[in-house]
Amino acid sequence: MNKNITDVKGFTCWGAHSGVKSMRRDLAIIFSERPCVASATYTTNKVVAEPLKLTRKHLKDKKAQVLICNAGNANACTGIQGRKGAEAMAKTAAKLLGLKNEDVIVASTGLIGEPFPTEDIVGGIKENIPKLTNRREAGSFAANAILTTDTFAKEGFSEMMLDGINVTMAGIAKGSGMIHPNMATMLAFIVSDVNIDPDILDETVKECVDDTFNMITVDGDTSTNDMVAVMCNGMADNPVINSKEQASYLIFRSKLRELMLHLAKLIVSDGEGSSKFIEYTVKNARDRNTAKKLVRAISSSVLVKTAMFGRDPNWGRIVCASGNAGVHFNYKKADLFMGDTEHLVKVLDKGKPVEYDRNFVKKLLREAHIRVIMDVNSGNAQMTGYGSDLTTDYVLFNSVYTT
Repeated sequence: MNKNITDVKGFTCWGAHSGVKSMRRDLAIIFSERPCVASATYTTNKVVAEPLKLTRKHLKDKKAQVLICNAGNANACTGIQGRKGAEAMAKTAAKLLGLKNEDVIVASTGLIGEPFPTEDIVGGIKENIPKLTNRREAGSFAANAILTTDTFAKEGFSEMMLDGINVTMAGIAKGSGMIHPNMATMLAFIVSDVNIDPDILDETVKECVDDTFNMITVDGDTSTNDMVAVMCNGMADNPVINSKEQASYLIFRSKLRELMLHLAKLIVSDGEGSSKFIEYTVKNARDRNTAKKLVRAISSSVLVKTAMFGRDPNWGRIVCASGNAGVHFNYKKADLFMGDTEHLVKVLDKGKPVEYDRNFVKKLLREAHIRVIMDVNSGNAQMTGYGSDLTTDYVLFNSVYTT
């Protein structure tokens, strides 16, 4: 079994069935024996689920020690009943672990607008906190307990040497549908034993999320429950990272971004009904923001997604989406390439169509991993994002989601 969150010093966890779902595990608990510095990013949707509202309050001091997540009910648009349910989750966990309520991160995922099953979840917390362990299977249980429409658990592990000391980091994530840049229906929980200043961690988490989770899309919908939370307990006892100038900071930041990108790619690869993982790169843009917005516009376009599903090298749709990005774009300077992981074919040269073997390109677009690269020839900035195609299976699945 691969290393996971149980291999990070000081962390224990568990994943169990509390009764919200009929069969699968639906309650995950991650606990640190030592208080952690913590940071989180949240959905940009104006409709925010109750657990996110509560967690925002709890993390004002950038401290936490336990994370509780239920699956099967989003606890969104649930009013006072939902707010009390989220508070009950935190209060129950805190009491059993001897913590303050504010030391608890609360998360939920599942159907929106359904009454929150507080009694089932509180009962599950009471039953399963005594089961917290660092046995490796517990990490797998926790990863599976946060899933909804996902077809597989998403986990990652990383380690690094900081000032001669081994530091570890691990994470779990969920997400399959309603995935769109700027946080979407996805959750990611990362733990580390690194010793780091809370303000430095907070800045770094936001920067890395912007480069990774905020650069993925499946269907263009941003949800109510999205969160990336990071907890670091300092138990590696490395010299504290308190400056972005430290060599140890640069290593930590690189490893955190690497882990986030790994989890983000797993989410896209599990997109609801999707048949393709598509990597979009914009090169030589005026600046980073321009490159990012172009990538987002292209990867989010329904017409581009359907073209990818149909194996149609329709470069006009990519140019059209770029023109709608709200940033400077001169298609007369653009070069465009399409292909798979091994072959790229130029289909546009300085805005003019190129003669190419259409049947060969259609064959390349049949592959599960596709690349689209656009060189806008206007500067030096580059960004890459990830998306999926839009299939008939996606439409069918989401047309009967609640029934």
